Amino acid sequence: MRPEILFPLYAPVRTLSGVGPRLSTVIEKLAGPNIVDLCWHLPNGLVDRRYSPKVHDAVPSTIATVTVQVMEHHPPRIRRLPYKVTCSDDSGVLELVFFHARNDYLLKVLPVGETRVISGKIEHFQGNVQMTHPDHIVKPSEAKDLLTVEPVYPLTAGLTSKPLNKVIKESLRLAAPLPEWQDPAWLKKNRGPSWLEALQVVHAPEEDDDLSPQAPARIRLAYDELLADQLALSIVRATQRKKSGRVINQDTGLLQKATASLPFELTNSQKVSLDEILSDMAEPFRMLRLLQGDVGSGKTVVAFLAMLRAVEAGAQGAVMAPTEVLAKQHFKTISELADKIGVTVGILTGRDKGKARQALLNQLAEGEISIIVGTHALFQADVQFNDLALAVIDEQHRFGVHQRLMLADKGAAADMLVMTATPIPRTLMLCAYSDLDSSRLTDKPVGRKPIETRALPVERLEDVVGRLATAIDTGARAFWVCPLVDESELVDLEAATDRHAFLNRRFPGRVGLIHGQMKGPEKDRVMAAFAAGEIDILVATTVIEVGVDIPEASIMVIEHAERFGLSQLHQLRGRVGRGERNSSCLLLYAPPLGETARARLNILRETDDGFLIAEEDLRLRGAGEMLGTRQSGLPVFRLADIAKHQDLMLAARDDARLILERDPGLSSERGKALRVLLYLFEKDSVVQTLRSG
Repeated sequence: MRPEILFPLYAPVRTLSGVGPRLSTVIEKLAGPNIVDLCWHLPNGLVDRRYSPKVHDAVPSTIATVTVQVMEHHPPRIRRLPYKVTCSDDSGVLELVFFHARNDYLLKVLPVGETRVISGKIEHFQGNVQMTHPDHIVKPSEAKDLLTVEPVYPLTAGLTSKPLNKVIKESLRLAAPLPEWQDPAWLKKNRGPSWLEALQVVHAPEEDDDLSPQAPARIRLAYDELLADQLALSIVRATQRKKSGRVINQDTGLLQKATASLPFELTNSQKVSLDEILSDMAEPFRMLRLLQGDVGSGKTVVAFLAMLRAVEAGAQGAVMAPTEVLAKQHFKTISELADKIGVTVGILTGRDKGKARQALLNQLAEGEISIIVGTHALFQADVQFNDLALAVIDEQHRFGVHQRLMLADKGAAADMLVMTATPIPRTLMLCAYSDLDSSRLTDKPVGRKPIETRALPVERLEDVVGRLATAIDTGARAFWVCPLVDESELVDLEAATDRHAFLNRRFPGRVGLIHGQMKGPEKDRVMAAFAAGEIDILVATTVIEVGVDIPEASIMVIEHAERFGLSQLHQLRGRVGRGERNSSCLLLYAPPLGETARARLNILRETDDGFLIAEEDLRLRGAGEMLGTRQSGLPVFRLADIAKHQDLMLAARDDARLILERDPGLSSERGKALRVLLYLFEKDSVVQTLRSG
């Protein structure tokens, strides 16, 4: 149960005074459904209203708060003209200007002959001192509350500053002092205020420095959030570690036989990673390991060899991929290698139905299939293994932690290997995957050719099409990836359809189209035609980002490359350069390029090191965008900025480990306070784990 002290913060936003159904809907969309979400909605700017000159001395284009007497109202003769109110002090006249104004409202708030304190932007127009639509109009008795620095918050359509500032102020009044969960030495070193003081200070910035991620109050709150996250991950990891595993170390020579039959030599990092995995499998606890490898670094081969160790023990291995395209790619790679050594491999996707599916399930349950490759279909209740010992999950960020564990639970104490072709910056590794051990494939496979990368303005489209015609005549094949217009598949599809029609007019019958809205068989048919050379150009949305392996494709054109993240551009580029031909990647952009977009394209031209690119992507875009909806497995922080708080992330990881070493049940005084912290950041399920274990 969540502690009673947090009940007010977890009340719905609609319980605040003045928040009706319309306002609560907009606030929920912007910040979240609970009052605590408004506390986490931090200001990103400020307006200083302390400047209170005489009217004559007010500097143009500044925000000023002036005390004036209301002289006269001038309603417009024609509705579309502005309503003006003349005011003055002993130094001069101020003209207030209102468009689309309600006469009765203005007469009420600005009664003639009375004094009012007015705050807004000062302008000079045709010799007059003016203020258009003042931000505030109050009586002199309320001026003290106005002569302050006002926080400015991020807004959304349908919400203005006034009501948002009001509800945030009310939310902060509901926050109570909480028991101190931070280490006293850390607080002293970082001049850290208490949790409640930090919350009040971040919402009342006095100057620009107070908005910096390095301001003491912001550091305090960011560290609270990171510690809650790291503590939760450490508890999950410790709980997993407690689950007894099984020792898998039988060596019947099958692994050596498979390695000897490979048509290439394993790279150094493949050998190291395989050794780390096999060592984990030989331990009596469950393996939880992440295998990171750049595009084409040979993760599938390492996973296959690891599964052979399970097969040697008389057990089974399973590989789960997020898409059918990727599952089929893995099946092709694995079955070709397995056939040489007599190991049976099957594939199960959502498309398999009826008798054929049942026959496959029977073989799997009887142990006649040693390795199964599949999509989410492997989760289904009727999928039973004879003895699953190693579960491999590819493109891990497409699956949640619970989905990971669902597959592992199909076996008795099964080991787990998760893989990603998206190189993850070190800091994000710590925040998202610190419940996993990690192996990295850093070498390029032997024979992999460099890809020449060039950036061109989109006006040179005709030149690109001309070069494409020449290349195709020599037998080359090309991907043409269409812009990521927004998060809508339909808009992306429209862009791809238009480009397909344009290219098809130039190269009749030689252009295919593939996108996320197509049915599986249709996608397969187009991919097969491209692989067989029946079509020369494949226009696609980002569905081809992972798992497409067409060695004959040597040209990658990415349209509106400035709209993609660095890591995604790198993933797409990695679809070529896999065969004998020299390969090229053309990045078409729409000028003028912003500074970040220009830096992004330059980095891509200068390096093909995925790990370096991932670090630069984090630096350029910040964690917010990198952790967006397209990489759903990574956590999104409200108070911490991973790009700017890397040192805090490291400290939080070390602190979490130390806390659990000294107090695994969180039962000491600090431990009880840390439980409140976990509830504060909605890690309720982790506290339940502690209670049950």
